[in-house]
Amino acid sequence: MQDWHRHGLMWVLVGSLLLTMHVTWANAAEPLDKIRQTVDDVLTIVNNKTLQPQERHTQIRQAVLQRFGFEEMAQRSMAQHWRTLTPQQQQEFVELFTDLLERSYINRIENYKAGPQGVRYPKEEITGDRAIVHTEIMSGRDLPIAVDYHLLHKDGDWKAYDIVIEGVSLVNNYRTQFNTIILKDSYAGLVKQMRTKLAQEQAVPDKG
Repeated sequence: MQDWHRHGLMWVLVGSLLLTMHVTWANAAEPLDKIRQTVDDVLTIVNNKTLQPQERHTQIRQAVLQRFGFEEMAQRSMAQHWRTLTPQQQQEFVELFTDLLERSYINRIENYKAGPQGVRYPKEEITGDRAIVHTEIMSGRDLPIAVDYHLLHKDGDWKAYDIVIEGVSLVNNYRTQFNTIILKDSYAGLVKQMRTKLAQEQAVPDKG
């Protein structure tokens, strides 16, 4: 599947956001608090050297699933094709999409080495049931890397449904890829490619 490496870079940047140790906080409203809690949870898990790899993966997965709305991400990434799927196919796609992004994310954040540069939260915007938490990864030598979390308030909680890194939307990129593959091949062809990519991610050796 094209552009997987580009999306891998996105997850590296997201991982760097969650694993940077020195953080400065803006005035915190609820969406920012939710992102901060996820940061704290992931940091605690990653830095717990007593955990075995599989146990660490499980706990990181739980923390990520609590904050990322993978079902919403999956629907937005499929766009108009979502309505053409049967309920069984929709469930299949959400599960595969979640497994792929979650596994890719875990592999990359576990390979990231936390640095001293820090992360800033310059502002957040809340409009009704939607919010954007603007963050900046401070690189030290280069300009800050802008990472914006787009969140939706649903069922009493804030869930991230998109991540925009340096103006590039993760969901929009997947939507373009998925649409191209479905039109050229089929939904079954898309699922086959996603399963192949997931197998590649699962083949990455665990680190203790």
